Amino acid sequence: MSEQDDISIKDTSSDAHYPNSVGRPTSVPIPTEDHHHVRPKGIGAMLAALGVVYGDIGTSPLYALQSSIHNVGSVSHPAQTWEVIGLTSLTFWALMLVVTIKYVILVMQADHNKEGGIIALMALAQRVCKSPYFRWVFGLIGIAGACLFFGDGIITPAISVLSAVEGIEVSVPSAAPFIIPAAIIILLGLFAAQALGTGRIGRAFGPIMLIWFITISILGAKGITLYPRIFLALSPIEAIHFILTHGRLSFVALGSVVLSVTGAEALYADMGHFGRSPIRHAWIFLVLPALTINYFGQAAMIIHNPSTLANPFYYLAPGWLQIPMLLLATCATIIASQAGISGSFSLCRQLIQLGYLPRVRIIHTNPNEEAQIYLPSLNWLLAFGSVVLVLAFRSSAALASSYGIAVTGTFLCTCILAMVVFRRVFHWKSYTTGLVFGFFFLLDGVFFSANVMKIPDGGWVPLSIAGASTLIMTTWQRGRQLIRVRKRADAVPMGSFLTRLAQSRTIRVPGLAVFLTSDPETVPDALLYNLRHNKVLHETVFFVTVQTLDQPEAAPDERMTVKTLAPGITRVVLRYGFMEMPNIPVTLSQITERNFDPIQASYFTSHDLVFRSKVPKMSLARMWIFLYLLNNATTISEFFRIPPERVMEFGVRVAI
Repeated sequence: MSEQDDISIKDTSSDAHYPNSVGRPTSVPIPTEDHHHVRPKGIGAMLAALGVVYGDIGTSPLYALQSSIHNVGSVSHPAQTWEVIGLTSLTFWALMLVVTIKYVILVMQADHNKEGGIIALMALAQRVCKSPYFRWVFGLIGIAGACLFFGDGIITPAISVLSAVEGIEVSVPSAAPFIIPAAIIILLGLFAAQALGTGRIGRAFGPIMLIWFITISILGAKGITLYPRIFLALSPIEAIHFILTHGRLSFVALGSVVLSVTGAEALYADMGHFGRSPIRHAWIFLVLPALTINYFGQAAMIIHNPSTLANPFYYLAPGWLQIPMLLLATCATIIASQAGISGSFSLCRQLIQLGYLPRVRIIHTNPNEEAQIYLPSLNWLLAFGSVVLVLAFRSSAALASSYGIAVTGTFLCTCILAMVVFRRVFHWKSYTTGLVFGFFFLLDGVFFSANVMKIPDGGWVPLSIAGASTLIMTTWQRGRQLIRVRKRADAVPMGSFLTRLAQSRTIRVPGLAVFLTSDPETVPDALLYNLRHNKVLHETVFFVTVQTLDQPEAAPDERMTVKTLAPGITRVVLRYGFMEMPNIPVTLSQITERNFDPIQASYFTSHDLVFRSKVPKMSLARMWIFLYLLNNATTISEFFRIPPERVMEFGVRVAI
């Protein structure tokens, strides 16, 4: 097995998986129509980015500063003025260093064919790494970051919706018993609406978030007038002074300060949808100023009236505006949750394409936009997890303890991969790379360590989710690897088969047969079983292999390679990027000069019937997990969008 098969090209199906390497085309490539992202431009792009990218980080003022000050004030005395200023300074400089400098200025330069996100960064780091061991290490780091992102996708809806609904206590204290039921109803409604598609759900996101940022800026400015000296927090000296004078307590406070930068990974992950410039401009000219003003306004109000610490965000609003703010905040948190859910859908599809997860049912909610997808199984898994967290923690303050470790863990993984990319791809000097990303690794490490202290209070939640997800992914990958090795040992080389076929008296019957095969150099199991049982071969035969490239999308001139192997027998290699969904009938319909009629084609596949060998190479527990995943994977016909009535499947027993 080649190292590219281990890392870059991964198996994602039980019979039509992806072969050893991409290689060069063996014949003239046939271009096909691709589904590329249609990006909005100008002000429209900035508005769209507001609705999708900045929902999570934009709603952090609901709980971030309050949680930080609670950690200081609840230890032995209420937080003093200089302590509030110090915490506000820490929050501001977290936004500047982590979001502005690390992500907006640096990491967003590392695009992979204009796509971002930790999986794209992982593929880019692996591409420039020559050592198989380090390719495996970088793959593991990417998986860890992706798994932590799934934990974030479960926690974000729960904490965001809870923090918004809790605002009703400010205006209607008697409504407190209804907070949990209301949050659960909103969450279930949000996840149920996913079937409509992100296109319909997201049409109003941009304008709502624009109103949100303008409103929190105005309310923050109003709060600043209560204590204008809060602008001292702009100086990093205040943040440093707080850390030096509080020792271990400052370490605890940092665990809450990091809540202000949740959603920073979304800036990078959604770069492929909107482009680098709109996301940067929206952050610099609107989001960062709005967040800064609101945090400063909350801090000034708390200094002026310490009792407002109970819910400083809502106390910024006058009484008549608190109910409208509650409704606006609820809409904003739903948008924040939507961004995490949509991101989880896209990430899951990438992992499936790269072979880290089994096939699942994927519904395309927009026929004109490939990126808009809905995964029912993942959607309701996220819904179940979010509702359980709401019932278990019952408040956003308690849930905050489980939030930070998922965010900071992803930060660390991104930092490591970015260090490799900037050194090898952008050819930074070693000392420059070490100095810049060493600083950010240290900063992310401090944030992560601060949240590790919260493991007993809830930090175990994202770690458990990430651990379980990593176990599932590595088990699936290992199981598929063992199957490939076993099947290759028993495979019939294509060359010897064609030689014997020309000398045999095999009956050729009218019709068009498409055999899906993982390796273009060996004969598909389905063909051997068909010959063994039916004793015939169709007049026109296509051997089709699907390959996943280690890039987001395949270029039109590399989409398909066609080669004639023998009279009536053609080999076709189809290539897709890890951001794309294969559609075999549509792609093959481009073959017009070789008598391919998708309406007349019959598809032959094989299904692996796996059982434990006498000398097993997997533990019993991992074998059980693998078999469960294999037996519940989506059918090949649905995943590759082949009409099920045109598919004939053979079972192949494989011992591992």
